[in-house]
Amino acid sequence: MSRLYDTIEPSVINDDMLKAAIEEQGPKEEASKIAQQEGIAFRDVNELRLDYRNILKINHLWCFANLVKLQLDNNIIEKIEGLDHLVNLIWLDLSFNNIEVIEGLDKLTKLEDLTLYNNRIQLLENMDSFTNLHVFSIGNNNLSSLENVKYLRRFPKLQTVNFSGNPITHLDEYKMFTIAYLSQLVYLDYRLVDKNARLAAVEKYDTSLAQMAQDEKLAEEKLKQAEAVNKTFAFHEAAYVENFDGPQLFESMYAEDVEGKKLNNIPGFEEILDSYKEKFVDTCRKIFELGLAKHKERLQEVAMFTDCIEEAKQENKSLATAKIDEFMAYKNKLWLELAVASDESAGDVMITEYHQKVFDLWDALMGLELQLVDQLEDVIKEFERNLSELVSGFMENVQGLMSSLRNLENLHHEQLLESSIVVIEKHIKSELDDQISDDLQDLLVDKDTLVNAVTTSHDLHLLKIDNCEDEINRRIHQWQRALVEEIHEREESARSRSRVMEINHLIDHLRDEIESIDPAGDM
Repeated sequence: MSRLYDTIEPSVINDDMLKAAIEEQGPKEEASKIAQQEGIAFRDVNELRLDYRNILKINHLWCFANLVKLQLDNNIIEKIEGLDHLVNLIWLDLSFNNIEVIEGLDKLTKLEDLTLYNNRIQLLENMDSFTNLHVFSIGNNNLSSLENVKYLRRFPKLQTVNFSGNPITHLDEYKMFTIAYLSQLVYLDYRLVDKNARLAAVEKYDTSLAQMAQDEKLAEEKLKQAEAVNKTFAFHEAAYVENFDGPQLFESMYAEDVEGKKLNNIPGFEEILDSYKEKFVDTCRKIFELGLAKHKERLQEVAMFTDCIEEAKQENKSLATAKIDEFMAYKNKLWLELAVASDESAGDVMITEYHQKVFDLWDALMGLELQLVDQLEDVIKEFERNLSELVSGFMENVQGLMSSLRNLENLHHEQLLESSIVVIEKHIKSELDDQISDDLQDLLVDKDTLVNAVTTSHDLHLLKIDNCEDEINRRIHQWQRALVEEIHEREESARSRSRVMEINHLIDHLRDEIESIDPAGDM
C-alpha cells in the first residue's frame, strides 16, 4: 500500500532541496534571483512541490509563512510534523506515504483540501480545527469502523470525501450510512451523490440521526458555554486580574492552611470571619475592576501607536511611489527615444543620463527610508514612555490595594489571637468543652501550641498575598518587555532590512534593463 525505504536512501529537506524546488516551479528568469535571497524567497512562496523526493521527515519549512499549497506526496514520510508555522495552508497533499496517525495539523485552521490517500491510517482524529474543510481524501488506508464516518460530521463545509480502498467500503451499510450521516456531501468516492439515494439513506437512519443531532446540539451548547467561560477568563488573565472577581484568593489562602481551617471553628468567631471575608473579597473586586480599566487603557495606547506607525508608513510609501512613478514615466519616454535613436553617441549620452537617474532614484528612496527610520524611532520612544507610565501606574494602584489586603489580614490575625487566648483560658477552666470541635481540640493543648498555629496561619496568608502581587508585577513587566522588543524588531530592524532589500532589488532590475539596450536602438 505505502512506499518502503529499506532500499531507498531517505532525503533530508534542506536549503538546497527547497531552492531547487522553487527554481523548478517558478519563472525561470526570476527564480534564481529569488532563491539567492535568504529567507525572502521562502517567505514569498505561495505554492511548493516536494513530491517524489524520498523525504522521510518533514522539517525546515517554518520560513514559508505565506504558503497556501504544499505537495508532499509520494515520499516515505512516517509522521506528520513540522507544519505548525504554515498557518496559511489551504491545500495539503500527503498521499502515498507511510503515515499511521493524523497529528501535527492543529494550527492549520485555514485548510480546505486535505489528501491523505494511500497511507496506513486506522482512525480519523485530531482534525477538529479544520472548520473550513471542503475536500478530504482518505482512500486506500486502514479505516475499518463506521465511527470514522461519524467523526466527519463536525465539518459542515465538507462536500467531497473519498473512502475508497478502506475496509469500511466493503460493509453492506457503508454507502447508505455515509450518505445519511454526512448529509451535506456532494461527492462520495468520486461519484455524485444521487438525490434518491440521499432520501432513502436519511429515511433508513432517521431515528438514530435525530438522536445524534440532539446529542450534538447539547454538546455544542456546552462547548459554547465553555468557550465563553474560557474567553472571559483569558480576557481577565490578559488584564492580570484573573480570580480577583470573587472569593478565589481568600479561599486559596485557606486551601493549604490546615491550622487556619481548625481555628475558624473557634466558638463565636464566625461573625468576625464573615466580616473579614466580606471586606477582603470587596478589596479583591476593586483590584479586578482596576485591572480591567487599566487593561483597556493599555489596549487603547497600543492601538493609537499602531495607527500612528501605519500612518507614517503609508505617508512614506506614497512619497516613494510618487518618486518611482516619476522615474517610470521618464524611463518609458527614454525607451521610445532609444528605439528611434540613430546616433550611437546620442544613445550613450541618454544611457549615461539613465544611470544617473537610477542613482538619483536610489538616493531619494534611501533618503525616504532614513527619514522613516528616524520618524518611527521617535514614535516608538514616545510609546515606550507612555506604556511605562501606564504599567507603573497600574502597579502602584495594585500595590496600594494589596497593602489593604495585608492590613485586613493583620487585623484579622489580632482578632483571632485575642479570641484564641480567651478560648484556651475558658477551655482550661472546662467552660467550653461542649462547644469545642475535635479539630480544634488538637490546638488547645497549651497556649504556645495555639499561638504558633495562629502565627503560622497568618504567615501563610501574607505569603499568599505577597506571591500574588509579585506574580502580577512579574507578568505585566514581562509583557511590556516582550512587546517593546517585538516592536523594535518588527518596525525597525526587520522592516528596514526588508525595505532596503526591496529598494536594491528595484535598482538592480532597472540597471539590468538598460544593459539589454543597444545604443543603436536594438532592444
